Amino acid sequence: MSRNAAHHPPRPLIVGIGGTTRPGSTSERAARYVLARARELGADTEMLAGPQILLPIYVPESTERDAAARHFIAVLRRASGIVIASPGYHGSLSGLIKNALDYAEDLRDDPRPYFDDRAVGLIACANGWQATGATLGALRSIVHALRGWPTPLGVALNTAESRFGDGDVPANAAAEKQLSLLAAQVVRFAEQRAAYELAQRPAELAG
Repeated sequence: MSRNAAHHPPRPLIVGIGGTTRPGSTSERAARYVLARARELGADTEMLAGPQILLPIYVPESTERDAAARHFIAVLRRASGIVIASPGYHGSLSGLIKNALDYAEDLRDDPRPYFDDRAVGLIACANGWQATGATLGALRSIVHALRGWPTPLGVALNTAESRFGDGDVPANAAAEKQLSLLAAQVVRFAEQRAAYELAQRPAELAG
């Protein structure tokens, strides 16, 4: 380990999970926008969307995993922070997102089990405010169950009012501000956690 690396935490990896089976959905574009802002703040990012989260139904009694599921778990295992963006289907998150999150059970025996010590930014997208609120609440409950830390801000996007222009940029200034703040909260928490872990290392490793 170099002296410089010993004194500086590594760049955090922020992982986005979201979207639908349709490429370019509002929830996917919202997550991608947050990741773009996270990169500007100095983080590395990876997006898991569409085919990457179209996983077989999670079966807890089976340890068999296809290539997509193995990749999904491997990326989550490395995550310093997470962003989850779901459409609101019938008053809650989509089955696609819920099934993907069920695979976090494979992290239960890790040194950092589930989403432990990770900030998780949440985005709910629906055609109406009632569905966005219910979906955001459901996402928070799931993240709490996975031992994650939902960020103080959760973003609700009413697709009747919030659209995206070129480059996955929200056309609505208020939505852009909220998504940018969400990125900042996830990245800052990840950086603070990394700095804390660095401070806990034995003195000889930091010298």
